[in-house]
Amino acid sequence: MALHNPHTLLDNVNEVMTESYEDAQPIDTYSASEFPFPPTSACLQYPRRSKFMEVDVDGEMDREGTATAPFQRPHCDSRASTMSTDSEFDGISDPGLALTTSPFFSLYPRLSLLTLLVIIAFPLLYEMPWVEMAGMGIIGAKAGVIRTSGPVHGDLATEGLQKRADTDTDVCSRWSAQSAVVNGTMYVYGGHSTTEAGQKNNTWSNDFFTVDLTKSWDISAPSIKGLPQPSGPPAVANGYLWHSNDSLFLYGGIVSDSPPAVPDPYTLWEYQITSGQWVEHSNPKTSEGNNSASGNQPVQQSGEGAGVTVPELGRGYYFAGHFDAFTTPGWSVQTPRIYLKSLLEFTFPGYTNDGVKELAGGKVAGSDGVWRNVTEGGIQDQAKFPSRADGALVHVPGFGAQGILLSIGGGQEKSFSQMNVIDVYDIATSTWYKQATSGPSPKLRVNPCAVAASAPDGSSTNIYMYGGQNLIPYGQQIQYEDMWILTVPSFTWVEVDTKGQSVPPARVGASCSIWDGQIVIVGGYTGPDLSCDSGFYVFSAKDLKWQNNFNALTGGNTRNQQVSQEKDPAGLSGSYGYEVPRPVQSVIGGNPKGGATITAPARAATQGPMATGKAITYTVTDSNGAITTQTGTAVNGGKNGGKSGPNIGAIVAGVVAGCFAVLAAYLGFCAWVYRRQLALYKNHVAMSQRAAAGAPNEKSSFLPSSTDASSQPNGKGSSITDQSSGVGAIGSRITATNSNGADSANGVPPLPTGLFPPVGGNSTANSSSDDLMIGQEPSFVGVLLNPRRSLRVINRD
Repeated sequence: MALHNPHTLLDNVNEVMTESYEDAQPIDTYSASEFPFPPTSACLQYPRRSKFMEVDVDGEMDREGTATAPFQRPHCDSRASTMSTDSEFDGISDPGLALTTSPFFSLYPRLSLLTLLVIIAFPLLYEMPWVEMAGMGIIGAKAGVIRTSGPVHGDLATEGLQKRADTDTDVCSRWSAQSAVVNGTMYVYGGHSTTEAGQKNNTWSNDFFTVDLTKSWDISAPSIKGLPQPSGPPAVANGYLWHSNDSLFLYGGIVSDSPPAVPDPYTLWEYQITSGQWVEHSNPKTSEGNNSASGNQPVQQSGEGAGVTVPELGRGYYFAGHFDAFTTPGWSVQTPRIYLKSLLEFTFPGYTNDGVKELAGGKVAGSDGVWRNVTEGGIQDQAKFPSRADGALVHVPGFGAQGILLSIGGGQEKSFSQMNVIDVYDIATSTWYKQATSGPSPKLRVNPCAVAASAPDGSSTNIYMYGGQNLIPYGQQIQYEDMWILTVPSFTWVEVDTKGQSVPPARVGASCSIWDGQIVIVGGYTGPDLSCDSGFYVFSAKDLKWQNNFNALTGGNTRNQQVSQEKDPAGLSGSYGYEVPRPVQSVIGGNPKGGATITAPARAATQGPMATGKAITYTVTDSNGAITTQTGTAVNGGKNGGKSGPNIGAIVAGVVAGCFAVLAAYLGFCAWVYRRQLALYKNHVAMSQRAAAGAPNEKSSFLPSSTDASSQPNGKGSSITDQSSGVGAIGSRITATNSNGADSANGVPPLPTGLFPPVGGNSTANSSSDDLMIGQEPSFVGVLLNPRRSLRVINRD
């Protein structure tokens, strides 16, 4: 859907001309449970559907007054916008009044003609040469809005005339503001704020303040500083604040509906951080590009969409939202709101974008930036990709050439977007896909806040989603206080257990940012039961605990990236000091530094970046240079589906690795025993052969005297088997074949009869019954099968 105004004021001009503001009855019949901001009795309240407290628009419009009266607009005071101008209805009157017989009626055409001539002719005097020579003193300086080829400083009109008031940071409550973090400073602009309990009107503001994240502070006394309230940017809520390294860009939002304000044509407002000036970029128009609507169309302001900044690309994105009478000029309050599903992209000045035709070939965006409206990428133009508002948009590096965007939550008045199926946008291809999640999923909701943190090695990116609210059933809205983690690439939901902790009151419309691995939460609507709310809370993303203070860490670069990712522009900001929490480790494996073993979706992706891409991983080293984490191989979640509980794959892998380690140790031990036993065997053989080589009847220093073989019965040589035991006992069979003692096989004289004594002095000569290796040469297989027997042989040495 292109960002354009599908309805104009012409559709309702007749009823506007005849509508009476003087006699019409104000809509003041809402109960406290139906509408939190009832109108003042002096002004007509435009009914609308609020994201926080829903209103039955159709029913209320049927009760709207239709009486006519002479045209006159009420003068309603408002912090956000005033309606005291009559320019929109000047010169409009009842046609019947033109037939009056007043004698002065004939003068009206003449006076009108004379006035028209003066209006046309007077500006031409500035171009006359004689006027230029005479100087501007004759008719005055040529006035008007300052227009240059570059941006316009919105504060020039009031600079030097009046000092703009600094934002009052002492408020009762605030919600639905726009925020961004740049170099350790959190900027918060606009939204709603109240100064006293029970305040219902004049809650829209252009408050502008900062929160210092380079210092530690207590949540009861945050380090905040009010900045001057700008005179140019509108007072809006539920827009977004994109940011580069030196600028903020305000897009979108809705203007006040209590009292009602009329939105102006959209203008991009840039806050230049160094100079502290707001700069206007008027009349922005779209450019043609990949999967986009046709170019050169005016950029319209939508509200209650989801925004995100991708700083390494120099781009901001705003997804979905809606058009209605409080976002679009000329939109009648009787025209139903239109929900969107388009993705608006803004390329910051000085950055490239190959997805835009006019920036092809490496060209950079000019001082006004470049807009593209993505309307037809992938499933975006299908019925299963619904229009929505009030969701969250998060950037995850990797998987695609330029990373991916995830849309979480959101919905319409009576329907919600799925939480068990996530819409995934591939930035490089400008295409949308869907990815199923695993594990129990959160309740359906709108307006949660979400941030992303990267594991030190990049093997997982964990998205923290907090709060939100359920709009169904009508009139019984429920705000949430829970915290959930969607771990990517597993795409598994993990609910954070905060039982026993000091959990902030449930809220919706909070502003969330992450810095030093801590989630800083500002504001949020808490419902009618809580009078005031401190509005500042801190949650430890690694310890999963609510804290009473923000603890600023030392070190880190200007983007607060993980140390291992500081040289990569794609590394996520705010992750410095972050570690993977234990409940997430139990789902995806690994350790606090990363090393996830589940590195693909638990519910396998069939197409898109989750099917073909992978995370950007980094080597994490300890302070001593040792590598402390190793990224695992991509593995699908399998049947376990990544559910909470024991990681079966990791357990099996650990058991197998342990078994291999034990087997390796056993084989090494057996090899050592075998080598020892074999050495003893060879030694004993050599000693026996030396003893047998001596004179037949000569005593050996190693062997006892024995009887000659001839003394055996029959006087014949006989076969003698050595039964001696001990270390090195060989039990060899030696046969004597002649009477002179010569062996026919080797010429070795026959061994004396009797038992060989064991070699070595620690064995017993008569332990032949204990010999376990009789007649065998040691073998490695034998040692493997019975290492205990081999040890006994060695120990007797």
